[in-house]
Amino acid sequence: MAARRTSSRASSQTTLRHVWLAGLGVVAISRREILAAPSRLAARAGAWQGAALRLAEDARSRVREVQPQVVRLGADLEARLAPVLEKFGLKKARRTARKATRPAHRPQGRRTTRKTAKRATRRK
Repeated sequence: MAARRTSSRASSQTTLRHVWLAGLGVVAISRREILAAPSRLAARAGAWQGAALRLAEDARSRVREVQPQVVRLGADLEARLAPVLEKFGLKKARRTARKATRPAHRPQGRRTTRKTAKRATRRK
């Protein structure tokens, strides 16, 4: 017959040695995770950067596809509204070059200073 092994009361209790070993394990695992964190963050940042670049390129390609249609639609709309605007007297305003209203350089003349008024003094 096989000998029956019974657990002793001492092995089921937590001792100071158990606490020390558990704390040592926590320190070792924490150190390993802290040393690995920057490389994980760099990998995530690279993945995020790649996703952002893909999204930006996708948006650019969509704008390139739509831009000629928008230009054509704007020209068509402008052509259709031109008679209506003319009817109301709102022709398309043409930009003209601005003309300067003041001369660019004013000659500086001699400035005269005001003479200060004399104070009235009391006579004794």
